[in-house]
Amino acid sequence: MIFTIDSDNEIVAHETAPAAQDGMILFATEKEFTKATAEWPISRLVETWNSFSGTPGFDTLKPVKKFENRKIAVARIWTAIQKLAPAAYPGGKIAGVPNFNPENVAYVESANSARKAKTKAKAAKKVEPAAREGTHKATVLAMIQRPGGATLDEIMATTGWQKHTVRGFISVAPKRAGLTVTSTRRESDKARVYEAR
Repeated sequence: MIFTIDSDNEIVAHETAPAAQDGMILFATEKEFTKATAEWPISRLVETWNSFSGTPGFDTLKPVKKFENRKIAVARIWTAIQKLAPAAYPGGKIAGVPNFNPENVAYVESANSARKAKTKAKAAKKVEPAAREGTHKATVLAMIQRPGGATLDEIMATTGWQKHTVRGFISVAPKRAGLTVTSTRRESDKARVYEAR
């Protein structure tokens, strides 16, 4: 089973590897998931957990404000997302999920639909007022909204932030400001470019 996670923190299980897309990470093991999320701020792991906790099929999972550490966060997310791969559990028994039926494909579909609806509702609620002029937030939002966007290196040079700080900011702040951000790798120099619409 192959899992993917996108820039909106949506995790989907696939029988075979899907076509590569910008901003999408593929992983099949907990070790690969750990490696893929190694540079994420722990706040993004919290957001990932909270994006599906409490949705149908994940009713027993409670939202969290923080994780004790990265290792615990990754392990809990990995264990939880196994529910997206019912074929991997022929006996139909998963700890903590009493009435899980691996034959029920609608279970996966309803969980995915509910998670998407919850993510959209959260995004709609979290649209924030414009950033104060002169702040790093305002500067970065302006940079990624200009034609052609801004590279990771440009944002780091302007703000003095490290890579993981920029990535964490890009994964949260633009959405809260009502913007959609694309993340691409420029062919000429392989630079990561963020552009908002």
